[in-house]
Amino acid sequence: MASFSFELVSPTRLVFSGEVEQVDVPGAEGDFGVLANHAPFITPLRPGVLTVRNGSETKKLFVKNGFAEVNQKGLTVLAETAVPVEEIERDAFATAIKEAEQAVTEAKDEAERWQAVAALEQLKAAAAQVGAGSVAAH
Repeated sequence: MASFSFELVSPTRLVFSGEVEQVDVPGAEGDFGVLANHAPFITPLRPGVLTVRNGSETKKLFVKNGFAEVNQKGLTVLAETAVPVEEIERDAFATAIKEAEQAVTEAKDEAERWQAVAALEQLKAAAAQVGAGSVAAH
């Protein structure tokens, strides 16, 4: 399978940089896969698991907030949060979900409430994806 250049960047560091065969990304409009020579586009991320595939190797990372850009050079993901799934702290998910629930309660109008509810549901789904799902029930 053909490879392409992929970079995953968070505010504090370059999380991943290299040639890969496929990356599955949690986009705001749904998950999408990128292979070599993918059509160019830009999309916001939603909280979820980004999967990097290269040969028989698979690496899973939790990403939250940011953008993905596919261009002629490859794929670049700029994420506010990018953590290998095995390093996820359940307490961090519990705190984020609690904050999202508070944002729903404190919404000033229906549009703000709708956005807060959507963010809360995305966090709960991401928690389930990375195995921290039981925190979503608290």
